[in-house]
Amino acid sequence: MAGDLPGEGQATGWTPDMENHSLANYLLYITAVGSALVIIWRLTMAITTYRHILYAPLFRKRHNREFQISSAINVGTLPSRLQFLLLLGYFATNVAFTVVHIPFAESASDGLKQVRNRSGTLATVNMIPLFILAGRNNPLIPLLGISFDTMNLLHRWVGRIVALEAVVHTLAFYANSALKQGWGPAFLATFSSQFLLYGFIATAAFVVILFQAASISRHAFYEVFKIVHILLAVAAVVGLWYHLNIKGVDQLKWLVAVIPLWLGDRLARFARIIYHNIGKGGTKTLVEALPGNAVRVTVTMARPWNFRPGQHAYLYMPTISFWQSHPFSLAWSGEDENVDKLAMNRQDILAMRKTSMSFVIRARTGMTSTLYHRAAANPDGRLVTRCLVEGPYGGEHTMDSYGTVMLFAGGVGITHAVPHVRHLVAGFANGTVATRKVILVWIIQSPEHLEWIRPWMTQILAMDRRREILRIMLFVSRPRSTKEIHSPSSTVQMFPGRPNIDTLMGMEMEQQVGMMGVSVCGPGALSDEVRLAVRRKQYEGAIDFIEEAFSW
Repeated sequence: MAGDLPGEGQATGWTPDMENHSLANYLLYITAVGSALVIIWRLTMAITTYRHILYAPLFRKRHNREFQISSAINVGTLPSRLQFLLLLGYFATNVAFTVVHIPFAESASDGLKQVRNRSGTLATVNMIPLFILAGRNNPLIPLLGISFDTMNLLHRWVGRIVALEAVVHTLAFYANSALKQGWGPAFLATFSSQFLLYGFIATAAFVVILFQAASISRHAFYEVFKIVHILLAVAAVVGLWYHLNIKGVDQLKWLVAVIPLWLGDRLARFARIIYHNIGKGGTKTLVEALPGNAVRVTVTMARPWNFRPGQHAYLYMPTISFWQSHPFSLAWSGEDENVDKLAMNRQDILAMRKTSMSFVIRARTGMTSTLYHRAAANPDGRLVTRCLVEGPYGGEHTMDSYGTVMLFAGGVGITHAVPHVRHLVAGFANGTVATRKVILVWIIQSPEHLEWIRPWMTQILAMDRRREILRIMLFVSRPRSTKEIHSPSSTVQMFPGRPNIDTLMGMEMEQQVGMMGVSVCGPGALSDEVRLAVRRKQYEGAIDFIEEAFSW
């Protein structure tokens, strides 16, 4: 685990340590160049219609649909073709940098020493992108226009690379020591040296994270996973810090950069919570139980919030789930005025105005299940509780520039579509958007699920010039009888069963105005169907695809 001694250089003066540092610097350069290439790619994609790489799943269709073992357990999803190529390229780069110019044939001991030092150096430098990608306040998200979901995917795979390099680093040390004294004494030597012990603790923490962060454990025990994940990450960083600091090696400079990244993200999150929730009477939260095991959560914020469609926020409910935060799409925003005192002038009215944020949450397991049952247990189905909102996040993708917009939503995924519909209808009436046609397709299991968004949809249907731009198509997949299927008007229609997405999209493309933007938010199977339909239609007209997904 220790670095080579100063006298171990080659005859040319180019030592293994120098090569390790050089390759580590190259890895950082590759990361920077990769970010620059993504920016160039974003600009290129804006002026070309060749988008099959962006839309293509790894194989024929499956991308966001989870491999489900049970209702609570799945083993994850597949990356897109582009994501897979990026991950494979970065993984191959790390493998190549680990073994390049290693003199295995000349001396097993020298080869193992250099593999040990090389893999340890690369694992440390990889922790910089690992922690950048983990942050909710990651500046690369708005800069590159890449979703947090994609950043989260990259974070998980860079973490796996770090864990594997840590294991290679440790095993190379043990193997080299075993050449002289055998495996038993080599392993027992770990506990006789603080330097070795702290390195072993860091590697052990990385290995546990490797299995603990797998999809099957994340989804089955999400709340426990988050706590344990943070504790293990702290143990890994602390162990690695002492491991490097004891010897005073140069690799410590890269770990020094990691700690401010983690602390900076935590401080930014804490500042957001304090600013939006503390003072001016604090936040007030109303939870309403709804049909279909769902709740509508309305939070009146302590301070105004400039809301944009497509945003999400993290909700902390200490009385329901202590200190855990869960991400939810913002379904609606309104302005509430405090009437506790008489306003004497316009300045007083503006000072008393507060923003109300609304979410629709489907009861699953853990916190969401507890929240629903708490509200449903009350006689009026309402619960007043304490909630802290962290955000806003997201909202970088707007639909304003598309002449035709198709919004597909499945179940509670309607919370992502409703703000876009409201914004586009208002923008059409005010002449501030290019959109001339909006088609909302919502797939629900039962008509009673309409109650989730009824108060907001009532407001949208009453908006100025709404009939000129908006059509709504409701598909009820499990109707109890045909009497439940009722179309209120020609612009709001209801159908039994599931839609043929390819047919619907083809019909709209025949009459599309301008470029078409297609958005989807819902179960993975629906997202994959919409993605496939867009890929089939991409050469028949100008069409864009935007998928709203949030993996955890």
